Amino acid sequence: MPLNRSVTGDGPPLVILHGLFGSGRNWNAIAGRLAPRGWRVITPDLRNHGASPWHDATDYPAMAADLRALLDEEAPGRPAVLCGHSMGGKAVLRLALESPERVRALIAVDVAPVAYRHGLEAYAQAMLDVPLADVRRRADADAVLADTIPEPGIRAFLLQNLELPGRDGGTARWRLNLRALIDGMADITGWPDPPAGARYDGPTLFLAGGASDYVRAAHQESIRALFPAARVETIAGAGHWVHAEQPDATVTALGAFLDEVLATNAH
Repeated sequence: MPLNRSVTGDGPPLVILHGLFGSGRNWNAIAGRLAPRGWRVITPDLRNHGASPWHDATDYPAMAADLRALLDEEAPGRPAVLCGHSMGGKAVLRLALESPERVRALIAVDVAPVAYRHGLEAYAQAMLDVPLADVRRRADADAVLADTIPEPGIRAFLLQNLELPGRDGGTARWRLNLRALIDGMADITGWPDPPAGARYDGPTLFLAGGASDYVRAAHQESIRALFPAARVETIAGAGHWVHAEQPDATVTALGAFLDEVLATNAH
């Protein structure tokens, strides 16, 4: 499935995947800070998000296939550094296990190769329940979402996906395939069994939020079994949206790891 994407910078390929309810533009600011360090940074919209196509399948093998096709277009014949946050992190982990030869180095931001119990269907359902025909301003949708989502920050994040009517009229729409996300939430929060004997031996960074519970000590065994070269670093003061809550610290951590990759794993 062809993914919409933005590209900035010149150099070896670095692909950054957003998380659930996000889009590639969530990472554009950080991409703009990493590109001058010698990278061609590609920030796609995953399936059912942003301007990419919609599909009923929401599982990680399907997302990995999308990513593999993207690499065929953007980095033919050369391995890429893959970075992904949350859902996007699981997608890059899956591709590294399926096609390790396509991956120069790997970064998973606040996610581990495990199934989670976080129930996010409520957010998707709240958006689906917004009467879009009555929405003329972002505040109209925000007022409806406030009935079920009291946190202003979460609503603001979700509302980035709202496309308002144009001057010529029309109806507001979500740039998310909400029905598919709701129906596939078990796939998104889960972690499918990897291919038999699969593992990725290349440089791997798990970057965790210090105030998040997505990467725990109990997950270390699962991480090491599949990614034996992995190291875990923590960003203090960050919750699950590490890159949004602590962008400077995120750039510092990512930049240091990427500099190591350039220095020790030249292609």
